[in-house]
Amino acid sequence: MEELNKISRLLFQKENQAIILTLLFVLVFSTAAMAIVAPAAGSFAYDAYDIGVNKILKGPIGFVLGVLAIGFGAWAAIRTEIIMAISAVLGGAILLKADTVVASLGMII
Repeated sequence: MEELNKISRLLFQKENQAIILTLLFVLVFSTAAMAIVAPAAGSFAYDAYDIGVNKILKGPIGFVLGVLAIGFGAWAAIRTEIIMAISAVLGGAILLKADTVVASLGMII
């Protein structure tokens, strides 16, 4: 443990060195993110996108699942399970607005 402390003191004696090393680390290990836009009608995999997003997420199945998740969150809040309630309500809200989430985020590669 003392050897690790000595090494860390040698590497980060000055604040500037720590900042420079952090910036270099971020620059070296960062990758490019690309968003995939919704496919146009007739293009590759449009049928899968149409069924998955338009008919399920934006359709009655997504709406019912979103409402059920929010209802489950309310039930969990009554039972004072706050973490479960918050996550269920947020998940339900994301399901209800799934079309906006899909359009704004896309798919990160």
